[in-house]
Amino acid sequence: MFGLSELALILIVVAVVVGVKKLPELTRSAGKAARILKSETKALKEEGKEQGKEQGRAPDAAAPGERHVVTGIVVERNDQPVRDSRDRP
Repeated sequence: MFGLSELALILIVVAVVVGVKKLPELTRSAGKAARILKSETKALKEEGKEQGKEQGRAPDAAAPGERHVVTGIVVERNDQPVRDSRDRP
């Protein structure tokens, strides 16, 4: 993603473009948006847990007929795992 120096540079550019007088209003509205997003995310998680309880399964379990994706390497019983070029020894 972005490093600290890149984020600082972006914030400085935003401050210059938007103007120092508008910056407090901008940060206030960004804070409100973040709180709304957080509350909506929490509500969706709770709704998903309630639906899982109604169906009698664990909240993280996949529904019947749905695939549950697990990342990793597929290894046959007698085969050695194949190393990915991105893996480090």
